Amino acid sequence: MSRNTVVVAGLALVIAIVAVVLPFVMPGSEGVDNTAEIDALRARIDSLSAQQQEQSDLKIAYVNAEDAFTVFTDAVASYRQRANDKAGEIVGLQQEFLQSTISRDDYEQRLMQLRAELLDAQFATDMGMIDQMLAADGFSDIRTDLTALKEEAQPVVEEMNNLLATAQTGVISTSEFDSRYAQLEAAYAQLDQLLVSAASSKIITAARDISIEEGYDLVLRAKNVIVYRNPAVMIDITDLVKAELDSYL
Repeated sequence: MSRNTVVVAGLALVIAIVAVVLPFVMPGSEGVDNTAEIDALRARIDSLSAQQQEQSDLKIAYVNAEDAFTVFTDAVASYRQRANDKAGEIVGLQQEFLQSTISRDDYEQRLMQLRAELLDAQFATDMGMIDQMLAADGFSDIRTDLTALKEEAQPVVEEMNNLLATAQTGVISTSEFDSRYAQLEAAYAQLDQLLVSAASSKIITAARDISIEEGYDLVLRAKNVIVYRNPAVMIDITDLVKAELDSYL
């Protein structure tokens, strides 16, 4: 049972008690004065009514974190486009092979190169995002962590460059390429996860700042939390959070 329900129930109970008791506590012919008891019951009713009003004034909002995250992806749109282009080239190459317009050897050689170029573009996207965060005053509170993350990622980026150069010259076997690629892909996944965590922490910060500024008592995350909302009661502050994130960058 919610607190609001409890307040309403309590209010109803007190009113019922008043209805039953009041006839017996009114001043009778004997001159008994029960004013104090009546005043106490009225005060209790007023108190419960105030609590109910306080609950009805609760301000609730929600944030679509996935939508808010687009502020970060948009900030590195050019890097992401490069990665998307490489992914498209891989699909085109696979179609060529299925249509027998390219030999297996040429296909495998070209595929290694494109896969390396795609992973390199993905690394470049994350490193570009880190550089933007480091340069922005809005990320000064996590600058030390971002600097450490960039330093730890640098040797992996250099290995990525080496694999890319090797794949482009064509002097590497498929088995060796796959082994080195798998290690780099795992390293990229870890880097990306840490970067997403850093960005997510700023989404929380932005939502908190907006909530304090706008006077919200409770802010929820839309995904996996909200099944239904009354638009008049629960307000979407995603756009406000996105604007706040823009100011951080």
